[in-house]
Amino acid sequence: MSERRLRIAIAALALVGLGIASYLTYVHYAHAQVLCVAGGGGCEKVQSSDQSRLAGVPVAVLGMVGYFGILLSALVRGEPGRVAGALLALMGFGFSAYLTYAELFVIDAICQWCVASAVVMTAEAVLASARLLAPPQRDAHQLAYGG
Repeated sequence: MSERRLRIAIAALALVGLGIASYLTYVHYAHAQVLCVAGGGGCEKVQSSDQSRLAGVPVAVLGMVGYFGILLSALVRGEPGRVAGALLALMGFGFSAYLTYAELFVIDAICQWCVASAVVMTAEAVLASARLLAPPQRDAHQLAYGG
């Protein structure tokens, strides 16, 4: 897959993740009930747990920052964008794995929004790693002028 296609896929997923994190941030600050299709109260239990905040900051806000950073990295061509995107996505993947563990073994509840975000972040980590590890591509200018 070309770097351009990887960047587009990474950006598209970042927008999806940003949408999820933004919704959960809204729910947190509006003190609204989480729309949870699965029912059972899992989303509410997760959202009101101690694990839903890190140093007093809702993890959804951290998700927004992370997805926004990944989106910005997808807009940056070359090595800086590749390294930043991979670093952010892999950190996000690790944090998502921790939160999933907390849902399963500490909170004893599952939030479908959190699962969706974890799936998106996993895909981001795979695509950003593929972008990082892909051989650098030469652009038209480099090909034409031998740079």
